[in-house]
Amino acid sequence: MKETYIADIRTAQEVTDFFMVKSIAVKIGANKKQYLDLMLGDKTGEISGKKWDVSDDELPSLMEIREGEIIKIRANVTEWNGLKQFRVMRIRKKAENDPVEMSDFIKAAPEKPEDMYNYIMEKAQGFTDEDLKKLCVKVLEDNREKLMYYPAASKNHHAQMAGLLYHVKRMLMNGERMCQVYTNLNADLVMAGVILHDMEKINEIESNELGIASGYSFEGQMLGHLIQGVKTLDRLTLELDFPREKAIMLEHMILSHHYEPEFGSPKKPLFPEAEILHYLDIIDARMFDMQDALEKTEPGEFSDRVWTLDNRRLYKPAE
Repeated sequence: MKETYIADIRTAQEVTDFFMVKSIAVKIGANKKQYLDLMLGDKTGEISGKKWDVSDDELPSLMEIREGEIIKIRANVTEWNGLKQFRVMRIRKKAENDPVEMSDFIKAAPEKPEDMYNYIMEKAQGFTDEDLKKLCVKVLEDNREKLMYYPAASKNHHAQMAGLLYHVKRMLMNGERMCQVYTNLNADLVMAGVILHDMEKINEIESNELGIASGYSFEGQMLGHLIQGVKTLDRLTLELDFPREKAIMLEHMILSHHYEPEFGSPKKPLFPEAEILHYLDIIDARMFDMQDALEKTEPGEFSDRVWTLDNRRLYKPAE
């Protein structure tokens, strides 16, 4: 039975417990010696680990460890760049008779995938714009199987089982309210942009059915989900005899929602619905990362540094 969760590792100096391997690689350090570089996880988060000075005798057994497997480690808890880290002393694969529950290791969205999918589908089916309705319903139906488990990222925000659905659902909830305030917005276009903006992450990211990402596909690495999304929309809108102006506007929303060139967007939003899509995306990502960091923080204390939030340390009120 698991005793130590990553969220609880604050003052511990040593840990002996089971963790899931998120990534593993043998690397060469500045001292020209081999070391094992690990990213370990459980349902409460992730933590980096290093096993230094790996000998040639140790290497064969370590190379048998695969991403997604459960391992048991003994490690010292250290800190590097303001973040907790494991200095691994001993490591082994889970034995068949080890008392391990997979539910301890899978980070999942807090809502049932079927419920989130149905919520999103109902919004799409409620569009008054028949073109947008037909397109979004088709995309949701075509991708239903993967949406039941796909994360919204390989790391960082919504990197969890069914995280993509959770991200889209909360953006839709916010988007509806935004359209009630800013009545000049085309609500169907905003909502369609939300449903479609990250859909190609299911082809950009490689994930197993536990929602654990192992990396990126070839096309994902070469193009990324923004360009993949534009390609898919271009094909689908032509197949559906979609109005060309509206198709280009949707493609622009996908292309511009990261806003800055360094984040993958060659264009900034050129109409209000595209602008609001960017901020809906940012709001949900940042609120997720803040909540995630503060759940691991004691009241009256500051969190570890959050890389996605410019290395800020967030404060959790004492009361």
